[in-house]
Amino acid sequence: MQFTVESPDDFSRANEAAQFVLARTALRPRITLVLGSGLGSFADDLQGAARIPYAEIPHFPQSTAIGHDGMLVIGKLKETPLAVMQGRVHLYEGYSPQQVVFPVRVFARMGVRAVVLTNAAGGINPDYGRGSLVVLRDHINLQGSNPLVGPNDDRVGPRFPDMTDTYTPAFRRCALDEGEQIGGVYEGVYAAMLGPSYETPAEIRFLRTIGADLIGMSTVPEVIAARHAGLEVLAISCVTNMAAGLSGQEITHQEVLETGEMVRGKFLALLKAVIPKVERYVSDQAGLRGTPVG
Repeated sequence: MQFTVESPDDFSRANEAAQFVLARTALRPRITLVLGSGLGSFADDLQGAARIPYAEIPHFPQSTAIGHDGMLVIGKLKETPLAVMQGRVHLYEGYSPQQVVFPVRVFARMGVRAVVLTNAAGGINPDYGRGSLVVLRDHINLQGSNPLVGPNDDRVGPRFPDMTDTYTPAFRRCALDEGEQIGGVYEGVYAAMLGPSYETPAEIRFLRTIGADLIGMSTVPEVIAARHAGLEVLAISCVTNMAAGLSGQEITHQEVLETGEMVRGKFLALLKAVIPKVERYVSDQAGLRGTPVG
């Protein structure tokens, strides 16, 4: 595979985009949410929100996938300011790895310290049912690419970032504790594939053998870029369908969208319970506890 080498001015371009966004709102969020297929309605509940189409943000990639609105929403969840992406871009849309993770780099330049990513995923683990929520504890990158390939800009992050605790343990514990009150919340390993075709039954058997509980086409590039930039990470998958060969049914994107709507209430409840605790953790880590936000 031919990789697109990162331009030397990516840092400057991310900074330009960050300054554009910050000029559109008085809020200064320290948490970003990336909402996957069928999950964008979370942003509709934010208070005092500024809505910025991706097309208006300098250098920002444009969503083309169904169920991804292509809107950046900055508003408050109670007292917590958030930057929320209604939809993302994927490698299968033809974007380079660097383009896929550009929004994460913009958020880092905005002062964000934690990223909460959501996605729609196929279930491999037989314990999961359609509509289950799964907190990611690790991932397997089988997309054939990495957004850090190419010259490294030390202003963004180190040449060889450690990925041992990629998904912040404190965030995972918090999400699982809150999930006990909601029900149907698990922990698992996410396998990232390139797509856009769904996997074959043989591929699913292989993935289960190597330890994957879930399968999807997103998230991992963003996670790698977030950790490279020193951001804390929480990722939660919604199991929108069982993977190929496990249910005996054809997999369709419509099913993905329908399941996202079906679990909206449960998903919103989990996010609303977890986000204030993520905010407190980030504030404590930065020594900002008690400092007015915004």
